[in-house]
Amino acid sequence: MTMTDTPPAPKQTYEAAAARVEEIIRRLDSGEASLGETLELVKEGKTLIEYCAGELEAVGGALEEMRLDELVARLERDAGSGGGNP
Repeated sequence: MTMTDTPPAPKQTYEAAAARVEEIIRRLDSGEASLGETLELVKEGKTLIEYCAGELEAVGGALEEMRLDELVARLERDAGSGGGNP
């Protein structure tokens, strides 16, 4: 395995990934990283940010699905009770 192809750990959490991104940003902002280290940090940061974006998208999709389920239940309840007021 090469250093350029290191994905996040399988048990990675959003919180841990976000914290690591913050560490990477602080290191890059310090100006102390060598060119090689900067390249590795940017690659790692990109992987972590993609992971976090995927997690947020999954949560957003689940929330949207819950809202749709609530809407369907409300519509079914209103239809069963005579339709409600327009």
